[in-house]
Amino acid sequence: MSNQDPLALDFVQFAVDCGVLRFGEFKTKAGRLSPYFFNAGLFDDGAKLGRLAEFYAQRLLDSGIEFDMLFGPAYKGIPLCAAVVVELARRGRNVPFAYNRKEAKDHGEGGTLVGAPLQGRVLIIDDVMSAGTATRESIAIIAAAGATPRGVLIALDRQEMATENGQDLPYSAVQYVQRQLGLQVSAIAKLKDLMQYLAARSADANGLEHQRVLAYRQRYGVEET
Repeated sequence: MSNQDPLALDFVQFAVDCGVLRFGEFKTKAGRLSPYFFNAGLFDDGAKLGRLAEFYAQRLLDSGIEFDMLFGPAYKGIPLCAAVVVELARRGRNVPFAYNRKEAKDHGEGGTLVGAPLQGRVLIIDDVMSAGTATRESIAIIAAAGATPRGVLIALDRQEMATENGQDLPYSAVQYVQRQLGLQVSAIAKLKDLMQYLAARSADANGLEHQRVLAYRQRYGVEET
């Protein structure tokens, strides 16, 4: 199969093995019935999180995105960001990181930001991007601190239409962030990689999962840019 991304396909297999990527019928935030579900919260032990960080770090280093520090939006972005900076340091690239609280703290150091001061070029680390809302909030936090939002790194790009007020839009949340907010977005894997994984696996099974995901993509998918 052409245009395969070995890192992405390895990640899809890893996510399936961990039970993070599951197949069946799942309701999305947009109210769609999706034939697959990705729950990064199930990377729930040290070995899984360490391996996940290796995937993030490799994709980040391969992407060519220039950055000075990482930022993890509450809540899932916090452990992801911490794990990735540890892995980057292990590879010889030691960078600071910060994250935010959902609620401001009124004692101790106070405020909503924790970690290193936000400065320079800041890369946002998150799991998935459903509507771009969390990314917009992160951009506002970073800009308010006088730093420069540089890009976003996520685990999975679902490559499907974003929604607004219950209406499907002709672009995905990732495309919105790229086009409207001007940020580079990189993903460890995309829906197209999941399709390749299922197509290869369907040779050993009945191919129903591949057919269902294909039908879902045909209905809600967006063209790659």
